[in-house]
Formats: sequence, structure tokens, C-alpha cells
Amino acid sequence: MKYQIGHSFFLKIAISCYLLFLLLAWGQKARSQQNTAAAPDRSAFAPKSKGATLQGSVLDADNEPLIGATVLIKNTSFKQITDTKGNFFFKDLPQGDYTLLAFAFGKATQERDFSITAPNQQLTLALTLTDLAQNLDAVEIQEQREATFGITQLKAIENFGIYEGKKTEVVVLEDLNGNFATNNPRQVYAKVTGLNIWESDGAGLQLGIGGRGLSPNRTSNFNVRQNGYDISADALGYPESYYTPPIEALERIEVIRGAASLQYGTQFGGLVNFRFKRGNENKKVELISRQSIGSWGFFNSFNSLGGTVAKGKLNYYTYAQYKRGNGYRENSEFEYYNFYGSFDFQATEKLNLKLDLTKMHYLAQQAGGLTDRMFADNPRQSIRARNWFLVDWNLVGLEASYLFSPQTQINIRSFGLIAKRLALGNLERINVADFGENRTLIEGGFQNVGTELRLLHRYQIGKQTHAFLVGTRLYSGTTSARQGEGSAGSDANFTFLNPNNVENSDYLFPNKNRVVFVENIFNLSTKLSLTPGLRFENIQTFSEGYFKQRVFDAAGNVIVENRVDENLNRKRSFVLAGLGLSYKKTEQVEFYANFSQNYRAINFSDLRIVNPNFVIDPNIQDEKGYTADLGCRGNFKDVFVLETTLFYLAYRDKIGQVLRADQPPLYNDYRFRGNISDARNIGLETFAEVDILKLRRKRPKKSADLNQNSPQNTQEKLENTAPKDSKWTFFVNFSLVDARYINTQDATIANKKVEMVAPLMLRTGTTWKYKSWSNSLQFSHTGEHFSDATNARRTATAVEGVIAAYQVWDISSSYTWKWLTIEGSLNNIFNQSYFTRRAEGYPGPGIIPADGRGFFLTLQGRF
Repeated sequence: MKYQIGHSFFLKIAISCYLLFLLLAWGQKARSQQNTAAAPDRSAFAPKSKGATLQGSVLDADNEPLIGATVLIKNTSFKQITDTKGNFFFKDLPQGDYTLLAFAFGKATQERDFSITAPNQQLTLALTLTDLAQNLDAVEIQEQREATFGITQLKAIENFGIYEGKKTEVVVLEDLNGNFATNNPRQVYAKVTGLNIWESDGAGLQLGIGGRGLSPNRTSNFNVRQNGYDISADALGYPESYYTPPIEALERIEVIRGAASLQYGTQFGGLVNFRFKRGNENKKVELISRQSIGSWGFFNSFNSLGGTVAKGKLNYYTYAQYKRGNGYRENSEFEYYNFYGSFDFQATEKLNLKLDLTKMHYLAQQAGGLTDRMFADNPRQSIRARNWFLVDWNLVGLEASYLFSPQTQINIRSFGLIAKRLALGNLERINVADFGENRTLIEGGFQNVGTELRLLHRYQIGKQTHAFLVGTRLYSGTTSARQGEGSAGSDANFTFLNPNNVENSDYLFPNKNRVVFVENIFNLSTKLSLTPGLRFENIQTFSEGYFKQRVFDAAGNVIVENRVDENLNRKRSFVLAGLGLSYKKTEQVEFYANFSQNYRAINFSDLRIVNPNFVIDPNIQDEKGYTADLGCRGNFKDVFVLETTLFYLAYRDKIGQVLRADQPPLYNDYRFRGNISDARNIGLETFAEVDILKLRRKRPKKSADLNQNSPQNTQEKLENTAPKDSKWTFFVNFSLVDARYINTQDATIANKKVEMVAPLMLRTGTTWKYKSWSNSLQFSHTGEHFSDATNARRTATAVEGVIAAYQVWDISSSYTWKWLTIEGSLNNIFNQSYFTRRAEGYPGPGIIPADGRGFFLTLQGRF
């Protein structure tokens, strides 16, 4: 299936969607009949209403106002957050019987029945929430689930973070269909805009995603966290993610774009945070067992245990996972273990404590890369049978939250990592035969510890409520990197032949990081807010060790060996600034803009890796730049959602790779890595989804029996025009990106396209649900792009070259009967042969083919 889609066609679609968005936004204000959200303090001076109104207050046991309590009318979309006086206000309520629900952190849920009997009726209710040592966040998620479409946004203030005026995307996994046993990223991240995905790992052992033209390599351009704390190898010196939490254990995935640099670190990409499930709030013990089988000998066993004990004070969630398989290609077998335990203890009404423990270990054989000719002949072949990869990850997270008052809260997160990764095999170019000589062994060790402290305070000036967040971060990490000769065998023997004097390099890379950051939401009115922020960074990175310069004769014998000892350090301090703006035109429509400076420290642990496929500039420097967003988003009565964003990403002294051949005969056609040029990425991201059956429900049906004077009867008549047990949605997610090298005297890359930037990405699909059935069909298209800055189309080594456009179809289905669920997934339906990356080292070098057509089946029991 090969075809081309013109950029002008998608540009027309983007403009059309944008105009449709503005038209709907304008029309929504005129015909709105519901108030579905609340801005701070709006209830205190609510506008006059032509329909029935409900106002009131939420108090605690001491009759003090509860700020930030959630108030909603069950089985409707009416929902508000109480203001600084604990007040709420609903307008335009149709006649009928209702139930009002209120809940807040650490409080028991309260319900109150009420009735609207006249169009202009005005009601006032007061609710009192008593103390309960239980986190009720799950109640809020359950009430919102119908409106998520599988994707939603973070609230302005959530989990001790400020997100007003930022682009945020939250993947709600319970609302999605997909092959979760293999963490299939095409399906999991289908509704997250602008992501380029590497699909060189069909088992889901590692995640490779990059946003807005940034490299997907082990998600290293995002700050990657789970439950709010770091999980990557080294957030500064080696920000690569060898560990990816299993999708089966997650409640949601939070993605925050470049403006996250002020709160979460200096990465250009932003933040990816994996939020784990909690134990069942209503059971002491709940067991969920998921057993999966699939193509190429795949087997996955995921078993979780969770619940709430100690009179509701202790919530726990644990799981054990094992999976294995032979892989799509020859020489691709793997075996994987993962264990996790989380214990959330509500010590007092105000103090919450949490402990997380994570253990992951896997061993995988790596099939190596292919040349272009080999890939065309047979993408499943492998000519490397001696390459292996081992990862061992051990994480601990500690968290404490304290509620000084409804206005002031504090949170402290501490985390530690002890981990290692070992790569063993033949690093030589794929067009050079493997003669069975000693293999190269690269050993990396990571020992990190860090603490983040956050203070969140809400305060009032005049009629508006504002929010202030200040935090600090202390981080210390030590990365060890050794490279030398391993055995000449074919087994997974990760032992150096000369462990006390390795042949290539032996380094320690200690680093320290001290940070202070602050952001503040200034609500200038009920519609307009400004969110400025600052981040002070102090980074100290050190390099201690040696590398060897070696010259070989034609027979492979060492004729010259020179050892170079180094002891380097780099210390720098700087301030990053940012500003966000949010304008809520209506309750459903928001326009936002933000600007944030970015900074990315050099990867010290890569400086002395000896690889025949590339050379690193010893004078490589940190990268600097900024990101800017301009966007709008809206949710129209939970029937149609749309978000469109224009972004600009500026790089100064971008680190990249250039194909050169200027050092013969020592090097010939080698890849040079360094600060090669400035660059800029500009693009458009658009996501839209519609509930087709809800559109049908909203269409009035003429009837002689319809009482036109009864809003309640009208609403019932509209809802009955489509089956209540069905849901049919359709989404479109596409992005256009133009990324170029600028401000350079190097003619080989001037105005060339930045590598790993797909100019067009389209993902679209539909989901139909009927009672306990759920079925999804998805299409993904990624445009042609390049693997190096010179935009070479093809080379003998296959490390450089074009990555051809590809299209993939996936289908998934699930059915639930009582405690039993059956899930099935057919990936790459038409068996498309394609690849998403050309590797210069492990697991290559060369072309790394993506998986062909595969079938997977999961059986889940809930007890």
C-alpha cells in the first residue's frame, strides 16, 4: 500500500477544522443551556439566569468553607469547583428530579436530592462534608469518564502542579482499546498529537517517542516520570528510558509539552508521566489476572492485587508481570520480569504518605540491522546472532503530602535508582561480515537520588482567586560507563575479558543539580489568566576516567595503544523564564498561549563510547533554545472535542549528526556528532473527535405528543433518538512540521531538514461500543523523513538514509461478561513492510524493521 498525500490537502483540512471550531465556539455561547465548569469565585457574582438556578456552599465539620471541593449533579454534565468561600452556582437547570454530589480530598462524599418544578425556580442548598481518611480522587475520575474520549487535559491545578495556559494531554487508558500486553505505542498514543514513534521493539520493552521533531531515541527528549518522580537512567547526563511501565498497570499517561521545562526540568520535549492505578477503594482484596498469547511465541502474564484496608486508611496496589517471546525476526528472543508495589497511607486527616517499589529485569537477543537491499529482500532476516542486551532497574519512591489548610498544601517526593544496562555484540557496520572475533561489551551503571519539595498556596486579591507554586529540587547521580572486549562466543556472557583494564574506556560521570522554580496563576478576570514562571538551575557535571586510542594492522592485531586519562568538570548556573496565557471565551472554549525557555545538558556518558559508525566532537556543548505555543481547545457538550496548536521550537547549537568523509583512510563515510547548527521547528497540531451517536441524540424529533413547555420532556425526547447502550466515536489526529537547519556556514546542511522529523503524521480511527462490546479500527500514516542532517537518501552502511513513508492499520476488540474479559488485537492488518529508524549502534547498526502482521489474544479475570 504505497501512495502519497499532498501537504496542501491536509493544510486545507486544518484550516477547515479551525474555522469549524470558531463557528461552533461562537454558536455555543448563544445556545448554551448548561454550566459545566467553574472559574474561581464565579459563584459569588453569578450572572442572571433565565432558567432555574441552584446555588449553595460546601462546609467542613467546623462550618468552615471548603475550597476546591467538587460539586456535580449526577447523570448530567453539570460540575463545579467551589470558590474561596466554598460557594457553587448552577444555572439554566431544566425541570426534573436530581441528585447533588459533593466530595473533597479527605472528606466523606455527600449527596442531596432536589427537584426543579418551575422554570424560574431558585434553590439554595448547603452541604457539610465530614472527615474521612480516604482519597476520593477515583470518584472524580469515574464521573468524568464518559466525556474523556480516551483523551483529556489536566486541570489548571492538579497533583501539585500548575498547568494553566499549557498544552496538556492525558491518555485515559480505561477508555481505549488496544494491544496493551505489548504496550503498542501506535494505539496507546494514537490521540497524542505530534509524536514520532520508533517501532523497533515489538514486545514493549522500551518506549521510543519524540514530539515536535525531537528524536524518539528512548524518549530521551522528554522528562520521563512515574507517579511524579524520575525513572530515566540519569535525568541530566543520560536521560534515556530503558524501563517503561506496563500499560496494563496504568490509569493514565500525562503529556505536557515544552512549557513543562519550568516545573519538571530543562528538556525541550516536556514531560511524560505514567500514573499508576490504585487499589480498589471498595474492597479489601481484588485480584486481576491477565494472560495473553500472540504471534511469534509471545506470552504475557500480568497479575495485580489491590484494595483498601485499615478502615480505609491504607490503599495498596501490587503486580507481578512475566513475558517472553521469539520476536518477529530471527535472533530476537526475550524474557522479561517486572514487579511493583504501592502503599498509600492516610496517616491523619491532613497527612498522606506513599511508598512505591519497582523492580524490572529483562534479557533480549538483538537481531541487528539490515542494509536497504537486505530489507527489501526479507525484512525478517538477521545476520547478527551474537548480540544481546540486558537491563536491570530498581526504583524506590517516597512521597508525603500535608494539608496546612484548604488554601495551603505541601508535597515532598524523594526517589532513588540503582540500575544497569549491558550491551554485548558486534558494533561493526552491517555491510561488514561478522568473523566471530571478540565482541564489544558496553556496561552502564546508574545510581541516582533526588528530592523535590513543592508548596502550593491559593490566595485572594479582590474578587479573584490566584494560585502560587514554589518548589526546589536536589539531585545527585553517578553514571559509570565501561567499554571493552567481551567473549567471542554467541551466548549472553556479559563478562569483560580484562575487567581491570578494559580496552576502550572506563569512566565515572558524577553530576549534581540544584533547582528552585516558581509559577503563579493570576486570574485577571473570570475568563483571562496569566501564568508567569521562573526556574533557577545549577548543574555540575564531572568526567573521571580514561579512554584508549588503538591502531590495528590488517590482521586485526593492535600495533599502537595510547591511554588518555581525563578529569573534567563543567559547572553552570542559569535562569529560565516562561509565561502562559489563558482566555476562556465560554465555558467550553479556551484559547491559550505560552512561551518557555529550554536547556538541554550534554550527554557526558556518550562522549567516550567507541563506535565505528560515528565520531563525537570533544568540544560538544549544551543546547539552548525556547518553545512557544498558540492554541485553542473546546468540548461542546461532550459531543465534539477539538484542539488546534501552532508551535515554534528554536534550537541554538543543536546537537546533531552529519555524514562526513574528510579523514581518510582512518575514517571513510563516518557520522560526526556535535553542535552542528542552529535549528527551528515550526508546526501545526490538530486533534478532533466526535461522538456520532450523541450528535444524533441532540437532533430534536418532532412529535405531536411532545410538550413544548416542558424542558424535562424535551431533554428525554432528544436522548431517546439513539440507543443508550451504544457509543460510536471518530477521531482525527494530524500534525504538519517543518524543521530546518539555519544560521550555518556548512553548505552540506544549510536549510536541510532536521533528522528524525516526519513532515506529516496522521492517525485516525473509530470506536464502537455496545453494552459490553468495544471495537476499534485505527489507521496511522507517517511521512518520509531522514536519519541525518545532510539528508542522505542511501549509504552502503544503511546507518544514514531516508526513512520511507509508511501506513499501518490496526484493529482491536474486547468483550466483558461479569468478571471475565476477552480482548483481541490484529496489528498491521495488511502486513506492511516498513521501518521507523536506522540505528548507529545497538540494536543495529542499520535498518531496524518494524513488526509485520501479528495477532494477540488476552483473557482477563477480575476476582
